[in-house]
Amino acid sequence: MFFLSELEHSLRLPPHLLNQPLDKAIKGELESLFLDTVIDKLGLCISVYDIRSIDGGFIFPGDGASTYTVKFRLVMFRPFLGEVISARLKESTTAGLRLSLGFFDDIYVYVPLLPAPNDYAPDPSHKDGVIWSWNYHADPLTVDWTDEIRFKVHSVNYHPIPVEQGDDDDPEKKDSKPFAPMVVIGSIDDDGLGPVSWW
Repeated sequence: MFFLSELEHSLRLPPHLLNQPLDKAIKGELESLFLDTVIDKLGLCISVYDIRSIDGGFIFPGDGASTYTVKFRLVMFRPFLGEVISARLKESTTAGLRLSLGFFDDIYVYVPLLPAPNDYAPDPSHKDGVIWSWNYHADPLTVDWTDEIRFKVHSVNYHPIPVEQGDDDDPEKKDSKPFAPMVVIGSIDDDGLGPVSWW
């Protein structure tokens, strides 16, 4: 689920940070650039683990900032296929479930990946929400908002950044879903998966 990834980056260090120790200033700049950022095929950056090397310190003409070539390692969240993870229910709609790990909310369990036979009923406490249930031997087992839910990672998708962003003047674009650069698709259609209370 968590991996170390080594990267190299050409970092511009603003002049107002030059009075700090170099490694502390560079780590602060790396954190502001990479934390909570999805890097294609690497995952979601959780933390700057360490700095391996700092080279350079060149000041280009007309620029008061120094530029360094930095090699560093990041702690990345990237679940692997088949991994079983525990999460909480964030949203329940007719399309399926949306789960959250607290630091990552783009986990979806679509209807074909729910245990069959299944059914849903309107949820009076959540607008446009439904309550999903698994009809196990004619005994409905529901997916409650309070349950811890175990799911198996079915796929991890990295989406390209959309060219057109939402526009406040256009109602169709304004209501569009926020862009998610990394989406995890999960399944609860297997033994031991789903709400912990089922087992």
